[in-house]
Amino acid sequence: MEKDAEEVAGVNVLQLTEIGSGQQDLVGGKAAGLAGLIRLGERVPDGFCVTTEAYGSGEVPRAEVLAAYERLGGGPVAVRSSATAEDLPHASFAGQQDTYLGVTGGEALIEAVESCWASLHTERATAYREAHGIPHDQERMAVVVQRMVDAETAGVLFTADPVTGRRGVCVVDAAPGPGSAVVDGTAAVDHYVLDGTQGESAEGGCLTPDRLKELRTTGERVRDLLAAGRERAPGREQAPRRAATNGRGQEQDIEWAYDRDGKLWLLQARPVTTLFPAPPPTDKPGTRVYVEFGHVQGMLRPATPMGMSTLKSMLAGMLAGFGLTVEIVDIGGRLYGDLTDALRDPSTRQRLVKLMAVDFGPRAQKAVEHLLDDPRFAPMKTSRKRNAAAMKTGPKAAVGILGALARPERARARVFGEIERLREEPVTDPATVAELLDLVERDAESSTLADAIVWPVVSGLAVSAALPPLLKGVASEDEIRTVLGGMPYNVTIEMDLALWEVARRAEPYREMLLSTPPTELARAQRAGELPDFGLDGFLRAYGVRSAAEIDVGVERWAEDPAPVFAALANCLRVTDPEQAPDRRFGRAAERAESMLVGLAARARREQALRGRLAGFFLRRSRELSGLREAGKFAGLYALRDRRRRLLLIGAQLHTQGLFTAADDVMFLDLPELRTVVETGADLRATITARRAEYERELRRRTVPVALLSDGTDVETLLPAPPSDGRTLTGMGAASGRVTGRARVVRDPSGAALDPGDILVAPTTDPGWTPLFLTAGGLVTETGAVMAHGPTVAREYGIPAVICVPAATTHIRDGQIVTVDGAAGTVTLGS
Repeated sequence: MEKDAEEVAGVNVLQLTEIGSGQQDLVGGKAAGLAGLIRLGERVPDGFCVTTEAYGSGEVPRAEVLAAYERLGGGPVAVRSSATAEDLPHASFAGQQDTYLGVTGGEALIEAVESCWASLHTERATAYREAHGIPHDQERMAVVVQRMVDAETAGVLFTADPVTGRRGVCVVDAAPGPGSAVVDGTAAVDHYVLDGTQGESAEGGCLTPDRLKELRTTGERVRDLLAAGRERAPGREQAPRRAATNGRGQEQDIEWAYDRDGKLWLLQARPVTTLFPAPPPTDKPGTRVYVEFGHVQGMLRPATPMGMSTLKSMLAGMLAGFGLTVEIVDIGGRLYGDLTDALRDPSTRQRLVKLMAVDFGPRAQKAVEHLLDDPRFAPMKTSRKRNAAAMKTGPKAAVGILGALARPERARARVFGEIERLREEPVTDPATVAELLDLVERDAESSTLADAIVWPVVSGLAVSAALPPLLKGVASEDEIRTVLGGMPYNVTIEMDLALWEVARRAEPYREMLLSTPPTELARAQRAGELPDFGLDGFLRAYGVRSAAEIDVGVERWAEDPAPVFAALANCLRVTDPEQAPDRRFGRAAERAESMLVGLAARARREQALRGRLAGFFLRRSRELSGLREAGKFAGLYALRDRRRRLLLIGAQLHTQGLFTAADDVMFLDLPELRTVVETGADLRATITARRAEYERELRRRTVPVALLSDGTDVETLLPAPPSDGRTLTGMGAASGRVTGRARVVRDPSGAALDPGDILVAPTTDPGWTPLFLTAGGLVTETGAVMAHGPTVAREYGIPAVICVPAATTHIRDGQIVTVDGAAGTVTLGS
């Protein structure tokens, strides 16, 4: 019979059958999971738990442990660590702490318990906790002791494919004997992928078809029952889930064994923590494909729920303006677009591949190209309706684009005039929560940029995209990228060079700025305690920016300038005048102009008409392509106002006791916020759960560029590229070759780069670009040639290679690497 928490307080040893739900702090994750399996009626070896109370005392309770061992009947037992942060939904701790099998005798058992306790503080366990944001001082260790199963066959079962992410299959690894070889990876195993079809075979393996069927059925039952048990757990409010798992419970990693009598025993069940969330359920037929949109904007981190709510409406409105209908979905806090219909449409499928190459990058392009040959996405004839929005937009687009091409100076003047108008436009905030929310909702529905900005920006993108086909056979990709370097009229470049000017004015305060932590400098700046060296003016102009700035839930530099101080310190480390960012930008512009003249002449020699056309587009690319950053920058003013108003709402709801903090508002969506405002609903438990989920997703290192509706990461289906072990291959995005020390950066807010360091990052957006002022080269895991990071790298003449898979994992911080922007390679040194 279960005991409640008060009854077991101070208990050192508990039978597994005595452990109740909600006692993980006492028994650790592994023991809690085993107790949960027992409550579900699954067959689990008898055993007991040496609790965290005993660990806290610092001494193994010998008499109690030996008495429990005697009740098991003595003989060989398995002794396993069961830490309080183990087998969590976001951190399994698989293999991080110790397990001892076949332990026999009282003294050996006591030693094994002590060794399990000690494994809590090994280097690998400590590093794992740090990577998952788990405080060391809050971790405690329990130990599970179970009777050993005399295993004929044993292994592990995953209720989803842990490599591809595919749901709907079970993956089994098995071997004769106790299964330690399977878990430790020390011997060859039999591998099975079970999808429930009649074709599943066990020929040549250690498992019969009947046992494979039993394992699959058991795994699915445990997964679904554990989910149902969590939903029914008393006193636990279930937060609405932002990323659904197609109605399934959290996928499980189950250790199992068949004994000599053919009975199946479950030795452990824990969540599979490495899977990226599956797409939400849909009633649309067939398999769907989703492509990640965020990395186009240089954002792989998750959006806050409020950020996602507003981004979806903004993006849908923008696409509708171009006559496109794409369903935008939230998967793991990231923006994905359902491109299935476009992939199946005979008239758009090939154009979709070209779109991927230009706007989404080579990784997305390869994934979509692979799916062209997948019979699930074979061309299908569909009834096409003329899109009213497209018909309305078409003439307006033609006028806007042709006007910008004809008179680029006038187009630029209109763009920057509109940005200045947005910057200076007076805004007022209503007094009441209801009126503020009305205004936020109204603005979210009408978030469109003025034509004065949209069409000049589109014109710049169009002429740049036209250069490769126009100059095919005349110029290499690297030469075309050189023309796109040192580009004028780019607001992000102007921002970075403005920060460089601040650094030059701050030179008298160099020692203070280099020796004081950025967070302390930010506090002093907000308090008005710093001398005037131009930073206030910089923040007035660019304080609307930040990393991940398209998320309304993210603090702006005006609110927390610590990242600006970190970038300022990097600038102050530049002592070689030739490495000054303004000089590097000037040299890139000179190379671009020289290359432009040479390519135009080369094209004219090939064919006069083609040469004149090439010269025109090359010149217009220099006059208009820099506007690429203007559209996003202009949109930040609306986000600034929306964020301020949302925080005002949050502050008032906090005063009313409905929120714990003002920024709780960022962990609801607009309809939920409306419910709180109108009914006073208490959603604090939901907010707390979502904060925790958001923090977990912030730690995720990789985000799939394309997903199928069953959770499959499309890139895992592609053949692995050849490798010599020292060369990483991506796509060249900015020409040049440089060797330097790698600086692996996952968060730009406090990053320190010495002049010449190679910035290695998951991705970059404009909030990262102040780091480029001192970087010698750029390597990213995602991106497209015309995305923010590569664009800015070209402006400074920094060699850049993008779309290098797992670059932040393969490249060590401090390692010497060579970046070749022409070849698209990164060569690893010492």
